[in-house]
Amino acid sequence: MKKVLFITYYFPPSGKASLHFPLYVMKHLPDFGWQSSVLTVMEDKFSFRDESLLNDIPPSTDVIKSKTFEPFDLYKKFLGKDKDVQLIASETISKEDKSISHRISVWIRMNLFIPDARVGWYLPGVKKASEYIKKNKVDAIVSIGPPHTAQLIGKKLGQKFNIPFVPVFIDPWTDIIYYKEQKRNWITKAIDSSLEESVIKQASHIIFVTETMRTDFIKKYPFAREKSSVLYWGYNEEDFESIKPYDWKEDGKVLIHAGNIFDYQNPVNFWKYIRKQNENGEKIKIKFIGTVSPAIKNTIEETGLSADTEYLGFLSYKEMLSRLMGADYLLVCASEPRHVPGKLFEYLRIGKPIIAFGDGNNEVEKILTDSGAGMLFHYDESGEEFFSSKKTFKNNFEIIKKFDRKGTAEKIATILSTINL
Repeated sequence: MKKVLFITYYFPPSGKASLHFPLYVMKHLPDFGWQSSVLTVMEDKFSFRDESLLNDIPPSTDVIKSKTFEPFDLYKKFLGKDKDVQLIASETISKEDKSISHRISVWIRMNLFIPDARVGWYLPGVKKASEYIKKNKVDAIVSIGPPHTAQLIGKKLGQKFNIPFVPVFIDPWTDIIYYKEQKRNWITKAIDSSLEESVIKQASHIIFVTETMRTDFIKKYPFAREKSSVLYWGYNEEDFESIKPYDWKEDGKVLIHAGNIFDYQNPVNFWKYIRKQNENGEKIKIKFIGTVSPAIKNTIEETGLSADTEYLGFLSYKEMLSRLMGADYLLVCASEPRHVPGKLFEYLRIGKPIIAFGDGNNEVEKILTDSGAGMLFHYDESGEEFFSSKKTFKNNFEIIKKFDRKGTAEKIATILSTINL
């Protein structure tokens, strides 16, 4: 059986959603002739922990953990936060915080950490993985980014040991949405662009999780067309086998958003419409699972929805799925046209009506239309039509089951076998 080394910053017991793609692909790859090992960090101090995910690591998988320099302890100290305080992703780059210390910390993150704030993992990661490869045969390397430091580690190892290298792009690199309206100087941008191009050139094959992202990269790097594929984020069918829907015990309907939601994903008129419906006796309760940005919370309060809104914070993965299965409506917010939120696929499998927001996001709209699962609106729309059309949504599970990660693992195995010919 051939062997592939995955490089991913997020891995159990981290509870970061980004780990689900590599974790479950690794779990299924042996069925298609590939045994996995993984390079990760000793401790992810930024994300919440989900100990239950440790049970999903295949027993035969070698987990290689390296040291890393984390800037977040310094970040907490600079902002006067306790070292044990859990950082909230949507708050670290929010523009609602006008304090000098916050603005300086954002500028440092945007300009001095290239390609990202995990660059301190690069040297320890390369060193630890090199030690492993010298003792164990590795036929291919797959890196998952962001953080795109993982792509640089994969590129270096591929060059050093002459091993085929496949980067997976969950999000864009040099123009990721996090940089929107942030100030990055031209030197930083030039260095970052050079690193991005070097990874694309070195790659034996490139995997994108959306069609629009692949199209965007091909515009910048036409040579990537012949060595790239799109594999959607997907879901893991096994996760749904023993989960029962949560009983919310609410007098009314429950609408849930799961995952991080940022300032720039704020459907203001939608919140106003819900407020209006509640005043008319509709009784829609809003539940947020995950992190919620200051701007969203402020809008909820200003709209008069505080009494109808509950912030549940981080939940274990299976507990989150149970809550989603007990909902009446599911909300997903795309950050930009190249973004197909990973939660969308779990929503599809759950089968409840989905209301999505995203300006110009034809890809999310097509997935919802083809699967019969819901509707997409622009951020300045109220979403009123969704509620009047909710009875017409009928999920096409023949289409939805194509997003099961077992099928994704088979496709990745085919890619790895092809580049090993």
